[in-house]
Amino acid sequence: MPPYVPSDQPPGRGKGSSIFEMDTMGRDDLRYAGKKLTDPISAAEDKWRLVPAFLQTKGLIKQHVDSFNYFIETEMKQILLANAKVDSDVDPAFWLKFRDIRVKQPQAYDARKGVAYELTPHECRLRDVTYAGTILVDIEYVRGKQLVKKRGIEVGRMPIMLRSSRCCLTGKSPADMVKAGECPLDPGGYFIIRGTEKVILIQEQLSKNRIIVETDRLGLINASVTSSTHEKKSKTNICYGKAGRVTMKHNSFTADVPVVVVMKAMGIESDREIAELICGNDEKFLELFSPSLEESSMLDPPVYTQRQALDWLGRKVKVTAMRSRIGMRKDYVEEARDLLATTVLAHVPVDDINGQWNYRPKSVYVALMVRRTLQAVKDGGIVDDRDFVGNKRLELAGQLLSLLFEDLFKSWQANIKRAIDTQLKRSNRTSQYDAATAVAQTSRFITDGLFRSISSGNWNVKRFKMERAGVTQVLSRLSYVSALGMMTRISSQFEKTRKVSGPRALQTSQFGVICPSDTPEGEACGLIKNLALMTHITTDSDDSSMRRLAFILGVEDINVLTGLDLYEEGTYLVFLNGVILGVHRKPEKFVNDFRALRRAGRVGPFVSVYRTSTQRTVNISSDGGRVCRPLIIVNKGKSMVTDQDVKDAIHGIKTFEDLIQEGKIEYLDVNEETDTDIAMYDADLNYNGKVPFGAIADPSALDRPNSTHLEIAPFTVLGAVAGLIPYPHHNQSPRNTYQCAMGKQAIGAIAYNQLTRIDTLLYLMVYPQQPMVRTRTIELIGYDKLPAGQNATVAVMSYSGYDIEDALVLNKASVDRGFGRCQVMRKFSTMIKSYPNQTYDRLADRAEDAYGQVLEKYDILDDDGIVAVGERIKTGQVVINKQSPTETSPRVAPMAGADDAGGQFMGATDPATISYKASPTTFKYDGDAVIDQVLLTTNEEDQTLVKALIRQTRRPELGDKFSSRHGQKGVCGIIVQQEDMPFADTGVVPDIIMNPHGFPSRMTVGKMIELLAGKAGVLAGQLQYGTAFGGSKVEDMSNILISNGFSYSGKDYVTSGITGEPLQAYIFFGPVYYQKLKHMVLDKMHARSRGPRAVLTRQPTEGRSRDGGLRVGEMERDCLIGHGTAALLMERLLYASDAYDCEMCGECGLVGAWHGFCNYCKSRKGVVKVKIPYACKLLFQELMSMNVVPRVKVKDLE
Repeated sequence: MPPYVPSDQPPGRGKGSSIFEMDTMGRDDLRYAGKKLTDPISAAEDKWRLVPAFLQTKGLIKQHVDSFNYFIETEMKQILLANAKVDSDVDPAFWLKFRDIRVKQPQAYDARKGVAYELTPHECRLRDVTYAGTILVDIEYVRGKQLVKKRGIEVGRMPIMLRSSRCCLTGKSPADMVKAGECPLDPGGYFIIRGTEKVILIQEQLSKNRIIVETDRLGLINASVTSSTHEKKSKTNICYGKAGRVTMKHNSFTADVPVVVVMKAMGIESDREIAELICGNDEKFLELFSPSLEESSMLDPPVYTQRQALDWLGRKVKVTAMRSRIGMRKDYVEEARDLLATTVLAHVPVDDINGQWNYRPKSVYVALMVRRTLQAVKDGGIVDDRDFVGNKRLELAGQLLSLLFEDLFKSWQANIKRAIDTQLKRSNRTSQYDAATAVAQTSRFITDGLFRSISSGNWNVKRFKMERAGVTQVLSRLSYVSALGMMTRISSQFEKTRKVSGPRALQTSQFGVICPSDTPEGEACGLIKNLALMTHITTDSDDSSMRRLAFILGVEDINVLTGLDLYEEGTYLVFLNGVILGVHRKPEKFVNDFRALRRAGRVGPFVSVYRTSTQRTVNISSDGGRVCRPLIIVNKGKSMVTDQDVKDAIHGIKTFEDLIQEGKIEYLDVNEETDTDIAMYDADLNYNGKVPFGAIADPSALDRPNSTHLEIAPFTVLGAVAGLIPYPHHNQSPRNTYQCAMGKQAIGAIAYNQLTRIDTLLYLMVYPQQPMVRTRTIELIGYDKLPAGQNATVAVMSYSGYDIEDALVLNKASVDRGFGRCQVMRKFSTMIKSYPNQTYDRLADRAEDAYGQVLEKYDILDDDGIVAVGERIKTGQVVINKQSPTETSPRVAPMAGADDAGGQFMGATDPATISYKASPTTFKYDGDAVIDQVLLTTNEEDQTLVKALIRQTRRPELGDKFSSRHGQKGVCGIIVQQEDMPFADTGVVPDIIMNPHGFPSRMTVGKMIELLAGKAGVLAGQLQYGTAFGGSKVEDMSNILISNGFSYSGKDYVTSGITGEPLQAYIFFGPVYYQKLKHMVLDKMHARSRGPRAVLTRQPTEGRSRDGGLRVGEMERDCLIGHGTAALLMERLLYASDAYDCEMCGECGLVGAWHGFCNYCKSRKGVVKVKIPYACKLLFQELMSMNVVPRVKVKDLE
């Protein structure tokens, strides 16, 4: 095999040099072994080449798919088994059990051929069909005296995520995907509901099953745990009150209960044992807790024993309305016993030993919650940070669908129970009742619930007290990047209107897992976030094997330990997914052993283990929703990944999973990262104060801990959208944020199948180009294959006054040749409906006038009433000439001898008597367009669907918005003839002239370097790289310019196109990648003279779509008053708006005189005519309706 040489190595660099160049920060003079510190270490060059290997298996969209697959294959079965049995209250001998559940691939039924066939996503988009698979269950039930088993009974339909295990696209080659009408680069991870692409956004939540200590609104310390299992979900709070008493708050209790009573109810009757469990030997804790210890004896009646405590708690339990109505109340002791076992701290398991609950693990958990609360009271700095990423969990589509499906399944099960009980109550049954009919008949319930939630985005699960809106959104197809960015978006349920900085701030814990740049401006700033490039979100995994492993590694079981054992010096509590397992006396050894087993592949790669010294705990986590990322393991200051590993990954000899199995790379979540020392570059690795090759790196390094891990590639701290920016580390921070928003609005190519799609609105660039200066992220996400922009030659200079305030001067010749040209595709559709009286819509032929001539607005229709493909269409012309029947409800004829209320159904309407009204679909947009496609098909209800796609080609015009990739946006100020444009001595004329005032205040140095690198790339005939924290160096680019006869600084000698004389300055001149944005003048231009008015106020309507007026508001009014233009004010606010002649009484001052007669004064004296705004007259009358009487003083002006 020939020696490996990076193919994209820029000129002027030695062979084998790193793709990343560190910012030397004045360290050039530091040398070791004859090298600079910034030179690459020979451990592993070009580590970034591991990133594509990672993205093949994990990251970006894969976590959505993994989450959905886990739900389909595992969680659905767990939900079924947790709710497997249906009993009858009528017949005790009857039962029904669900044995198994599965989801089939989506299929459609061809009625003509009478066969089912594979349904593709592309067909669903075109036909407005839902991409869903059938949910099948196996059941077992009693019929009479026999046991019946049935397989494959349909209970509903599950929307299927694209690219999931149940999707027909999974495992297909790019060629097969093209045959199916799909784009191979389409990310997947979304659903198709009635033809619309819907994505379930990642939801940010606080961790479940973890103790969070915080300060409430009253300033009191409390520890809370949100318990979540498939059987129960509840929240438990331990509060430290103002009187120094510790209480437990839970929804199941009518009031807060003393925590000592709870612990006595759990079997710890001795006050001494309670104090030891909570305080150990610490006198300060005991001092804080002593008021609570005395509380149980002060109750009425006093509580000393377990039975007394259970009885006391049982009286505080809430009784639901349904349970009290049907008389299901147990005695107080049993009520409290079951509540403590199953509902309070539901995630902590309670074993049943000889018919008695073993509350020991739960009582220790309560004691620990109390101790954490007292610790925070003693030291206010030990409260948890709610915004710390380690305290968050990200819910993906799988978890959200699991909650929804669990709620729907339980409700559906209750419906089945009611249906079965109703049938079993009937005494006149002639045959044995078959329960399978009740299962099959109610199958629409689950289907409708799933479709409704995904379609509307409202996740209202009352059972789990969840009410969320906006969980799903329509997938943005504005550009390829906008779709990709939406798949990595994290939505927070925090109120956007609250002006709180904490949740919005950039946290240090977000480094590497959440993109620091990609967040919207405005009220959602910091609340809507995006994942970084190599972030992975974990899914739930079984923890039973880890429980056994922990005990093998020396964890002492919590059931055999006393309170003093828990808090011995050097002893750490061991938690597994928020549940206490026991204690370990050598926590550091335990953590190291556990990590060694993980690196050896004996434990799952996403299991994290970390220590917290303040709480003296070791936490093992394998739950879902944790954010983690891969890092290279460092052993004694050396990277475990070598050059050979990187080469093997490039050539496909090794996968990313192989490197994990070999223990060279591992996933760390945010909590475990706090327990490590991560080096950014190889040169930063530290081992006993030394860097590789044994030289002293820095005196301060002696005090630093040894490096444990190494970053794979620094640019992966950015997300997929921010990664498109060249040299982002040279820009002011907000500029990168602006580009993240504008990059999603850039017009380009959205997919390979873009010309066969019929979307509501589609923007396509006619000549998209790859950027000359690219980044590694561009290649990794496929932006180079579906770009959204063009390389424009830019001259940075002033030209006329049309370029002020960031406006751009465009070259007319460039525009004529296709620069910035785009196509706008709009869908027009209608449905041919059938009605209850057996009438239906119809498509009518072209309408003619009295002389037999076809009316102009119907001119382009075919004989079938639909536009012909290729026809040119103008504003106001009809696209689909549909007619609807005027009468759609069934007729009812009066019965003989009956009054008008009685009647008899007459059935269908006679076709001869049907009259139709026109309900055409009309083209209402500005500018001429062309009919691109016409489609006739049927939807799921077998109704005919007519769709027409209309194409509009647009050239750039004055006011259209453009942007570079550095947040430098501007509108087109003027389009100049090429002859009047300046030109370089090579004859090159710029496509765009940009005003130099755009640089000083914006500080977008990255744009300058992009121009320099782009110019060097053009001259050298190769693409350049502007990857974050690295990329092609300015010195190398300048040397290429010099070697090709250009200025080192990128400036050129330019001649004026107007005078023909050289300009008196050298002009910064070169290619920059520019994006055309969706904001175009043709879509926004609006003016009117006369037009429609609102019915109530008689004022002009509002908005461009309703042909509304342009409002003169309060500020404009004040401006006109300041100018003293009284007549203009009258004209704008009265005559051009809602002038109204009304009669008013001069005597009583009330509006409402009629024909010169005042109804209030009963007189014609003093009635005058005045001209006032109609809205003013309306206000007077509305005030009078509230018994507020405004009286107007009338004065004769003559």
